[in-house]
Amino acid sequence: MIETNRLIIKPLSYCELLKYIANDHSLEKELGLSDTNITITPEFREVLEKIIIPMVLDNQSNYQYFTLWTIITKAENKMVGDLCFKGLPDAGNAIEIGYGTYEDFRRNGYMTEAVGGMIEWARQQHGVDAITASTEKINLPSMQVLQKNHFVKTGESDDLFHWKLAL
Repeated sequence: MIETNRLIIKPLSYCELLKYIANDHSLEKELGLSDTNITITPEFREVLEKIIIPMVLDNQSNYQYFTLWTIITKAENKMVGDLCFKGLPDAGNAIEIGYGTYEDFRRNGYMTEAVGGMIEWARQQHGVDAITASTEKINLPSMQVLQKNHFVKTGESDDLFHWKLAL
């Protein structure tokens, strides 16, 4: 678990992921949180069911690199967003991060703070020398999260910018 000034960032276990995807407030109840209305898009549900949950089940010893980390506000005791790493470090010792803030909690600086917490966690991991990310070219808030955390743009594809932070 990671703690920042305003947030607690918790990696979800296999059983917690099952409660998360059920989206019936059973996860909040288990964690002692106030209910949050979460919208799980069909695309994200598919990622959870076909990639994240099976990878966490198969990688129990280092599941933090595969699972969803939930972001909880200390003040409201609510989940406000999620982050994840997309697997173990690659050949260049880099891990990729992805993130999203729930709509009702955007523009409060939560994700900038949470990504900063994840950077500090990654700095303490053996064999991690960099964090990468990709953002849609039209997603200015996501780009600002990375810029505020000192990521540098390293390239682009048709609809994405690619970013990197050396640790």
